[in-house]
Amino acid sequence: MRKSKPKKRILLPDPKFNDVLVTRFVNNLMLRGKKNLAYNIFYDAMEIVSEKTKEDGLEVFKKGLANVTPNVEVRSRRIGGATFQIPSEIRPERKMSIGMKNLIKFARKRNEKTMAAKLAGEIVSAYKEEGAAYKRKEDTHRMADANKAFSHFRF
Repeated sequence: MRKSKPKKRILLPDPKFNDVLVTRFVNNLMLRGKKNLAYNIFYDAMEIVSEKTKEDGLEVFKKGLANVTPNVEVRSRRIGGATFQIPSEIRPERKMSIGMKNLIKFARKRNEKTMAAKLAGEIVSAYKEEGAAYKRKEDTHRMADANKAFSHFRF
């Protein structure tokens, strides 16, 4: 085990919305170190979202992200030769990270033309509590609920 915990890196808020959450999302969205391109994609997606919903794009994004963020997950644990799926609570940072990664993953799989349109579509569907990222959260919760009997094995 390591001797000391690694220091938490401090993220600067993004230039347009002045929000650290947006910076975290853009860092996950970024490929091959192209942060400027990732910011452009995100800002374009926010404009598309505000056109579609007639509401503030950032608020829709935050609500959509909250909708796809899971509260529990199942972890595999070997006990006496058998592997059990044990439901456990998730730390707040990990919750947010899983939510963001699911949103981006399922946005990339969509069939719209540009990445901004794909991301906007996934954010709007997450806001309405539908879409693939929301379905992933529901599946995770259902799996944890089904394996509730093994929760006494929690470590």
